[in-house]
Amino acid sequence: MHTRVVVATAAAVLGTAAPLLSPASGVRAGEAAQAGRPTVIAHRGASGYAPENTLAAIDKAAQLGLTWVENDVQRTRDGELVVIHDDSLQRTTNVKALFPGRAPWKVKDFTAAEIARLDAGSWFSRTYAGTRVPTLTQYMRRVDHNREKLLLEIKNPELYPGIEQQTLKLLGNEGWLDRDHVGRLVVQSFSADSVRTVHDLRPAVTTAYLGRPTVAQLHRYARSIDLINPTYDSLSTAYVAAVHAFEGPHGRPLGVFAWTVNDAATARKVAGYGVDGIISNKPDVVRSAVGSG
Repeated sequence: MHTRVVVATAAAVLGTAAPLLSPASGVRAGEAAQAGRPTVIAHRGASGYAPENTLAAIDKAAQLGLTWVENDVQRTRDGELVVIHDDSLQRTTNVKALFPGRAPWKVKDFTAAEIARLDAGSWFSRTYAGTRVPTLTQYMRRVDHNREKLLLEIKNPELYPGIEQQTLKLLGNEGWLDRDHVGRLVVQSFSADSVRTVHDLRPAVTTAYLGRPTVAQLHRYARSIDLINPTYDSLSTAYVAAVHAFEGPHGRPLGVFAWTVNDAATARKVAGYGVDGIISNKPDVVRSAVGSG
């Protein structure tokens, strides 16, 4: 792709037909970014207030008025896609108590039925006792019901051959690849190869790479990737400007979503770099700090 001297906006990355902010706000993402108000994305749902990657967390994000949520997708032993961050079930469920002899309790070693028995809420709070690990199908239907938008991470693709094709097939079956939904979806991964596979299979889908390529590498990423999403503490104004100077596969400037910011001071600092989005466990705190709608 060709380099351009331009200030990127999230609206430019995702298309003017798909505002990143709530339609009720009356502000499109481009206007917000230009005014220094990046889009705020609820990390694993509103995971500062409800157990991460659960339906409760995305419901909480909706209650807080957040439009965008982020999640992680992995695969069970019998081929079901489930929403969970770690490749082990131990941290966020009671798997050790329920299946004591099956260490190290990897997601890929359990069936969907076994995972459906686990309590994925008690570790966070007694209030959420009995909360379940959702399947991706259940998750997509709840996101759609809430009229939210989704930053979907394909987690550990090296553990799950073909997960890109399987994820896209499920998204298609759920209607998320039609014209009304595709602007509400970004697929990302720490694996550049996985992101390229998604782009090759479904060029219309907006894609993101989790990491911080060097400026010299950006031209290669820009062939198949729309957003560069690094950790907030790896960013600078100069780096964000360098990313913005490249066009992505859809002929629009590359965007930058920074993660994971949970306090007001850091949010204001990162917004000052010119990023297009900020991913947060406490998205309401970040939204108040940066003035996003």
